Amino acid sequence: MEKTKPQRPTETFLVKNMVCRCCIWYLNEKLTHQGYHITGIELGKVTVSMDSSRYTREDIEKSIEKLGFELIRNREKWLVEQIKRAVIELIHQMNNVDSITRKSDYIVEKLGLSYPYLSRLFSANEPVTLERYIILQKIERIKELVNQGEFSLSEIAYMMDYSSVQYLSRQFHAVTGVTVSEYKQGKGASRKPIDQLY
Repeated sequence: MEKTKPQRPTETFLVKNMVCRCCIWYLNEKLTHQGYHITGIELGKVTVSMDSSRYTREDIEKSIEKLGFELIRNREKWLVEQIKRAVIELIHQMNNVDSITRKSDYIVEKLGLSYPYLSRLFSANEPVTLERYIILQKIERIKELVNQGEFSLSEIAYMMDYSSVQYLSRQFHAVTGVTVSEYKQGKGASRKPIDQLY
């Protein structure tokens, strides 16, 4: 009878600001290259097979932080990251799920907690309210769609759940300081990374 190797224990690391597939790829490539055995990786989470003869949990934490990511060490911060991920998914990846459903309904369904609780938690841990964060994400998505040039402003307004082009234009100007037309001409308001919006 052939002996099977005992499986090594695994450790899971909760990682802040992993917002896209590129982050997953980057972290997986870099950590694997450094000799860590990654057994699972998804947005916000990396699981590593531990080899105590080669590295410790602290070694992995330092490696993740050197790659520009931040570790999440408590439940509240983890929930805030889940809220951000749900908002980013809704606005940047789903393009008008029945006119963005109701943003609050989507976030509640995704996290299984009440919207008032999630909103308070977000505000207590971030420099902006959840509503403001959603608006900032929408404005970045609008910039992206305008740059692509594939949709009219009316279509973008519908996709981003604005009642009218005028409302979108007012909010765009209030947030960026320039009109959509000025933005198209390259006047101010450059794009910002979606994980750094405040």
